[in-house]
Amino acid sequence: MSDATAGNLIERLEQLNAIGVALSAEKDINHLLETILLAAKKVTNADAGTLYRVHDMQNLTFEIMRTDSLGFAFGGATGKPITLPPIQLHNAAGQPNNSMVVAYAVLNDKTVNIEDAYTAQGFDFTGTRAFDQKNGYRSQSFLTVPMKNHENEIIGVLQLINAQDLDSGAIVPFSREDQHLVESLASQAAVALTNRQLIVQLEELFESFIKLINIAIDEKSPYTGGHCERVPVLTLMLAEATNQATQGVWKDFHLSDKDIYELKIAGLLHDCGKVTTPVHVVDKSTKLETLFDRIHLLDTRFEVLKRDAEIDMLRARLALTTHSDAAVAALEDAYSERLRQLDEDREFLRKSNVGGEFMSAPLQQRVKDIAAYRWRDETGQDAPFLSVNETECLNIAKGTLTAEEREIINHHIVATIKMLEALPWPKHLRNVPEYAGGHHERMDGKGYPKGLTSEQMSMQARMMGIADIFEALTAKDRPYKPGKTLTEALTILGRMKLDHHVDPDLFDLFIREKVYLRYAREFLEAAQIDPVDDSRIPGYQP
Repeated sequence: MSDATAGNLIERLEQLNAIGVALSAEKDINHLLETILLAAKKVTNADAGTLYRVHDMQNLTFEIMRTDSLGFAFGGATGKPITLPPIQLHNAAGQPNNSMVVAYAVLNDKTVNIEDAYTAQGFDFTGTRAFDQKNGYRSQSFLTVPMKNHENEIIGVLQLINAQDLDSGAIVPFSREDQHLVESLASQAAVALTNRQLIVQLEELFESFIKLINIAIDEKSPYTGGHCERVPVLTLMLAEATNQATQGVWKDFHLSDKDIYELKIAGLLHDCGKVTTPVHVVDKSTKLETLFDRIHLLDTRFEVLKRDAEIDMLRARLALTTHSDAAVAALEDAYSERLRQLDEDREFLRKSNVGGEFMSAPLQQRVKDIAAYRWRDETGQDAPFLSVNETECLNIAKGTLTAEEREIINHHIVATIKMLEALPWPKHLRNVPEYAGGHHERMDGKGYPKGLTSEQMSMQARMMGIADIFEALTAKDRPYKPGKTLTEALTILGRMKLDHHVDPDLFDLFIREKVYLRYAREFLEAAQIDPVDDSRIPGYQP
């Protein structure tokens, strides 16, 4: 072997080693496939090549195609799809398709090295000739190598066309050294591709488990199920906006693809603790609702009071010593007034039972006054018209939850953190518990469950906090309220900024980059998407 030849071989072996390192580092399967083919073309100085994938030993699909002299580049990261049909490994009768060289290489686990396709025997190159005639090309030397992984499975095929002499550029056959190098590369590539596929499959399995948890929550409550789906979407929209921003606090802030994926997983899991929350609390649509709405029990009691009022009136009439028209009229007027009062009280309690933004002190006092009415309960005992719990529930100032029920709801974040911290997270996902567990904290340290301040919170957790609040305000599938318009939701969010509840810089970016509008177009009803006047949003700094 001459010094030049030895030097060339060493150089190619070094290339092969560098390619092996590159294959191990590549994360994207499309880029990986492209790297494999381009590397094979480079070490053999081939003008053209195709990489095929094997599917269940049934067929081969075209994944990457390159022909440098024609400027052809399809598949992979080019964005240009390959429309050629798959190559079947067997015909309709089940016989092996050995006439196609790539199929033959797979079926026989054998490298095929052809000097000239036009004179080769035993293979059908009709398609090759048609391609050449159409494109003014001359396909000559072919090297077809099966890609076999560490489990001895053939998962693909590398086919290289027209090796070129390094000095003259003339088309030459693929040498024995070319064949050995490509066979070694094919083996490395198959292992790298299999490993990447396994990682992708594990990621898909992991995300499927997450979706399974959210389905379980959804089965308990269709309202929180939608929330678990929408919050990560909005969180990632806000993350994308921070990446695109180039001024102010965002000048040196950037989330990598790894960071974005970690944030996505945290978003999907941010409410996983709700699997522990009783459904009658999660879905409590009225103040008196438990397993059923107890307002209907009050309807029955009002009917009892009406019956008692009628009995009292009739007894009073019987007790009259003088049955004058005036006396009877007075009794009936008093009875009618009592019925009117009871009907008004019943309607008032029905309205009070619906959770609202605020219940004033006078209205709460009226509930207490009605609670003091007396009636005979189902045991025949004299009792207050409303129980202590019913009075407490009907006097809830905001929403439909009592303080105890809100504690139950709030416990979901404690359960979320406990569940997530129990998992053995890999390095690239180790922040998931912190991101997911921080979306109910506040910038001033008055949030829960840990009372963290802004300095103690990651930017990702703060993003999720804004997304969680905005989704809850605008959600149209909650049982206790309609979804708010954009202006209403942003006004409330702006007040929360002024109250040191949410991150001020993220809030301003959320408005300035119209992240809310992008989200709204995808998830809100048309009636909710009203024109937003930025200048009227509290606390907003353009």
